[in-house]
Amino acid sequence: MTRAAAAAAALALITVLVSAADAPLPTFTDITREAGLAFRHTSGASAEKHLVETMGSGGLFFDYDGDGWLDVLLVDGGSLADAALARRARHHLYRNRGDGTFADVTDRANIAHAAYGMGACAGDYDGDRRPDLYITSFGPNALYRNRGDGTFADVTAAARVGDRRFGASCAFADLDRDGDLDLWVVNYVDADRVHSPYCGSAQQGLRFYCHPLKYDPLPSTVYRNDGGTFTDVSRASGVAALRSNGLGVVIADADADGWPEVFVANDTMPNFRFRTTGGMRFEETALVSGVALAADATARAGMGIDAGDYDGDGRLDLVITNLDFEMFTVHRGLDRGLFAYTAIESGVGYPTLPFVGFGVAFLDYDNDGRLDIASANGHILDNAPRFRAGSTYRQRKLLFRNTTGRRFAEVGRSAGAAFAAERVGRGLATGDIDNDGDLDLLVTNNGDTAELLRNDGPTGGALLIRLRGPSGNPDGVGARLQVTAAGRTQMREVKAGSSYLSQSDLRAHFGLGTASQVERIDVTWNSGTTDTVANVAVDHILTIEQGRGVVARVPFAGGGRTMRAR
Repeated sequence: MTRAAAAAAALALITVLVSAADAPLPTFTDITREAGLAFRHTSGASAEKHLVETMGSGGLFFDYDGDGWLDVLLVDGGSLADAALARRARHHLYRNRGDGTFADVTDRANIAHAAYGMGACAGDYDGDRRPDLYITSFGPNALYRNRGDGTFADVTAAARVGDRRFGASCAFADLDRDGDLDLWVVNYVDADRVHSPYCGSAQQGLRFYCHPLKYDPLPSTVYRNDGGTFTDVSRASGVAALRSNGLGVVIADADADGWPEVFVANDTMPNFRFRTTGGMRFEETALVSGVALAADATARAGMGIDAGDYDGDGRLDLVITNLDFEMFTVHRGLDRGLFAYTAIESGVGYPTLPFVGFGVAFLDYDNDGRLDIASANGHILDNAPRFRAGSTYRQRKLLFRNTTGRRFAEVGRSAGAAFAAERVGRGLATGDIDNDGDLDLLVTNNGDTAELLRNDGPTGGALLIRLRGPSGNPDGVGARLQVTAAGRTQMREVKAGSSYLSQSDLRAHFGLGTASQVERIDVTWNSGTTDTVANVAVDHILTIEQGRGVVARVPFAGGGRTMRAR
């Protein structure tokens, strides 16, 4: 490249960045109270400093009643030190009325609170086209079958999925490609339910929550769906042989071989990547693929994790939240399922140094066709400033706007008062609660109220795509969607579990900027077959059924939005 050409290219890039910085951007409004989500997490924080008290908890978006509007489940914690407080803890289910408010249907839903809750995931494991619910806990976990009448039945014992260990994140996926949803549960550490080890200085009167390496690590639990009941195949699959301090999980096909891979974020231990060798057998390949460690060859305190194609090259990338002074991890996908460490190159690394990250998600919050990143943050230590100078217990959320496809800018302080507010963030999920075409956020906070953040302001056009798959996997979990508009192709995979203790909307969201029409939609199902739809108008919710194409089109509430070109 000549010097003149290089100068011209640099000027063009500066022009793009300046115009992007001047473009109006959406902000998030906290509508928790007006929406009716009256929930406060019970942490059970005590002088005994049980580790579980500071780790929870999560929540999810899912349409449990099938009316086309996202509902909310919030997982409550409990107490190991106070039996009366433990009895008052309860999970909460909120039904979306479709008018900006939610009804508390907890009592009717029959979702009980039996243990110290951690996280949840939802998937239609019995193929009756109603999403069922799995709740992880500091033992035992619970499975609730959706009856379809607004209530759930506790089928934990019959389904054989009541693991009593320290459960963290979970995800449903068709791991063996036999047509139904299996279940992966990430376990954390082997902590005593009665006595917590003492960490700190008795002389200084300083006690803090112990480091996870003070405890023995645990393996993940893998359940194979055998037609409505599950078989624990952790040992037979090879997974039980690998123990770690697991917290986050996401299941996606990173090497595009048609088989799902399981990525586990491990706390202060190398991350895992489980690649199937056929059926329900897995090999752990994180080190050779480049996702086990950071660039300095050391493990990070992985908490939350998500997968998405942030640079638009058709390969899945990863983001993982870590402890303060470590940087969040970004891995850019390469050919043959390999990854490059791009935390600094992407612009995500340095701004995250002061933060302890938990929930995280790729999302296109401004509908410009590029995936951004949002994270919920908060320290593990309630006395963090006494433990480490410069640390804070409550922390603000982070929002990384994708400015060039390969580079992010942190814009959380300008994303509204809700983002600037400091909380002890844990879970984070994304979804379009008002069906207007932009993504809203659900954030859970340890020992505090949850936050429902509505996306407001100018955004580009968009599509929401709901899949209707075969009977065993009616939501098309694991399917890959590619949307081409204005010469650009975006890719998503349907994931039933990600972030930290949380799950986002199963509908695939595509921001389309100023495009008025989508040229092509390709859906590759788990079976390997592909459906193609051409010439689709933007600003709609589409339902695409396997083998039939588009079977329903619903315009966005409010007719969609427009934005200035970037």
